[in-house]
Amino acid sequence: MRYHARITKDGRHWSALFVDAPGCSTFGASRAKAAAAAKEALEGWLEAHLVDGRSPPKPGHGSRGSEPIDVDPQLAVAVTLRWARQDAGLTQAELATRVGVSQQQVAKLERPGANPSIATLKKIADALGVRFNF
Repeated sequence: MRYHARITKDGRHWSALFVDAPGCSTFGASRAKAAAAAKEALEGWLEAHLVDGRSPPKPGHGSRGSEPIDVDPQLAVAVTLRWARQDAGLTQAELATRVGVSQQQVAKLERPGANPSIATLKKIADALGVRFNF
């Protein structure tokens, strides 16, 4: 999963702004430092959405001059699970029933740091009728 940041020189510093992540921006002393700070800011922004129970906006394809910022795979899985469940119009409890696990287990999978097995991901994908592309 990747979001795109516009990284521009702003006086003595470089700023990074995510169009698809409202309110997520940062800066650095160099372009490279701004890109590194952008990754950290983006991941914190995504984690905050998951912890608050919100679904972050999905990333677009970026625009000319934007730089792709890759999201940590574990975090990307948690976000993707949240999107898939909500796109299916299911609560955590409803998905849990379909998968044969508790609601708490589904909630855990949608939190930062979740580390589901491939077998668990397959069960969830089957229950949602989707295919995950990470």
